[in-house]
Amino acid sequence: MKKLVLTALLATLSAASAAGTLVFGANGEPVSLESGNITDGISILVQRQIYDTLVDFKDGTTDLAPGLASSWKANANNTAWTFNLRRNVKFTDGTPMNADAIVFNIERWWDKAHPYGFRDQGRTFEIIGDLLGGFKGDATAVIKGVVKVDDYTVRVDLNKPSSVFPNVIGSGYFGIASPAAIRKDGAKYGTPASTPVGTGPFVFESWKTGDRVTLSANKAYWGPKPRVDTVVIRSIKDASQRLNELKAGTIDFANDLTPDSLKNIQGDRNLVAVKRPSFNVGFLALNNRNQYIKNDKVRQAISMAINKKAIVDAFWNGLGVSNASFVPPVMAWANSPKVPADHKFDPAAAKKMLSDAGFPNGFSIDLWYMPVSRPYFPNPKPIAEAIAADLSAIGIKVNLKTEDWAKYLVDRNKEPGFDMYMIGWTGDYGDPDNFYGAYYGPNASDDINWNPPELVSLLEQGRAAATKEAKAKVYQQIHELTYNAGYRLPMVHSQPLAAARTYVKGWVPSPLGSEAFNKISLIGKK
Repeated sequence: MKKLVLTALLATLSAASAAGTLVFGANGEPVSLESGNITDGISILVQRQIYDTLVDFKDGTTDLAPGLASSWKANANNTAWTFNLRRNVKFTDGTPMNADAIVFNIERWWDKAHPYGFRDQGRTFEIIGDLLGGFKGDATAVIKGVVKVDDYTVRVDLNKPSSVFPNVIGSGYFGIASPAAIRKDGAKYGTPASTPVGTGPFVFESWKTGDRVTLSANKAYWGPKPRVDTVVIRSIKDASQRLNELKAGTIDFANDLTPDSLKNIQGDRNLVAVKRPSFNVGFLALNNRNQYIKNDKVRQAISMAINKKAIVDAFWNGLGVSNASFVPPVMAWANSPKVPADHKFDPAAAKKMLSDAGFPNGFSIDLWYMPVSRPYFPNPKPIAEAIAADLSAIGIKVNLKTEDWAKYLVDRNKEPGFDMYMIGWTGDYGDPDNFYGAYYGPNASDDINWNPPELVSLLEQGRAAATKEAKAKVYQQIHELTYNAGYRLPMVHSQPLAAARTYVKGWVPSPLGSEAFNKISLIGKK
């Protein structure tokens, strides 16, 4: 009898967990749902539900796991990687996922002449330049070619050794899309007017601009089946509004809440506070095109004038640390012992340095802050105001500016760019290459206009290094070089605060910033 009762109970719980609508409060809306053509975390979060990547990561870690490729291996010198694909996997439009589809996707991102790359319609596939050195034909490009070995085997040949290529191609930017869907939608693919199609756990249903993206369960998913019928990802830019909606029960869980709301969350019996593993950097970028910033002493003065520790203490409520490293503390092995633990705060010395640079009366400069909260900057505007106040104390008048998030991401890289701006990075994989390469690589420095050949060479050496010890030797040199240059000033490594209603079960936040929602269930949601 007990066995029958237990069986019935499990059946009831299973039925309950396999139904319902899961509502997520996002800190904005995606820039695009076109894989390979994004750089922002919100787009990645939505795309992780629709697309799978060749390589995946184990839940809650940066350790690699099989994705659409069940296995992979390199040649002897890491210049060719072969991926063995799963069989009998289909895109949600019914077309097969096979070697042809993988080749189509990678070539479309990498080859500027690809007929379905739509470069003439404004596509840039910027992330290929940022993480993989450039595009087909570029001297700095990592990828040399993509080869279909057979229907379920693909080989990617590289121009230079890379021990981290599976990690890079497994990052959330590079979901594999249905070639048929791209051909069908053409240049509008990835926009709210299109139908993005992948092999992922959820199927795109609609995108109401400025409001929400709605997805339905992919009942034929090859991996763990979704435990809810529908996912709604709402765009709620204001962190306090996300918290209010969470408390009211109009959303089920949310990311990027402000650190000062932790006690409020802990005091609500209907909520559970969730601290996402820290794996990010928030920093201030200084543009070498600016007549003042191109002066080495000015950059040193700016660094010494900002009281980073006080700002982090004030705005992160114990959920952030300040140091002089561009990589998060979990990768401290890549830091140089020759670099101080943190930038020196000394307003008097900063003012003297500014005078020595030829600007005893200071100058006026723009500081741009993002219009949305991010994992590394939960309150961008007041943090920008605090930075401005510190700089004002040494005679630098700061004009605070912001604009639409998508435009912000584009304009920072367009000449003349922003004088100074706030930005950050959540790691895509567990290697320093992802942090340094993404912001100092040959195609990733347009915003600061500083990319010396010595640094490019070191980045290639780091990417090629096969052991942690070999990597540490290279990245310590990169740390010294970038610290001394002072074009990117690390402000914080934060532990992003999230929260969920108590009936949300099975959510394992990834250090990589987002995760698929197929293992989340709603037990007892009314």
